[in-house]
Amino acid sequence: MNVESQPVVRVGVHDGLREPPVAGIDRDGATVVVRLAGELDLYNAHEVRAVLLDESGKGPERLVVELSRVTFVDSTALGVLIEARAKLPNKQGFLVAGPQVEARRALEVSGLDRHLGVYDSVDDALAAEL
Repeated sequence: MNVESQPVVRVGVHDGLREPPVAGIDRDGATVVVRLAGELDLYNAHEVRAVLLDESGKGPERLVVELSRVTFVDSTALGVLIEARAKLPNKQGFLVAGPQVEARRALEVSGLDRHLGVYDSVDDALAAEL
């Protein structure tokens, strides 16, 4: 993947105790990978929402949300995923990659794993047929 990386603009205020939720954004043509990290919850959902809605609004063919560095996801953050997917012209192009135990559990308990394409890695998500 020939990737154009963009520095992440920090939207919120960070107290230095928590990892910023948006770790990076990579673009390659019509594919965007948004890398998230740390705890995704009510306190930083607005930052994740701003980035995901902005990227969804640009209409990429594939938007992969990479969760391998996410340690916690609450219902507010899950709602942000649903909101971003709804804004994407091709809903099948909204994919989740690399959720670890806590994020995977949140996706399963909420039932979102049955509605979102969930893959073990970014490479798997990029290789998936839409």
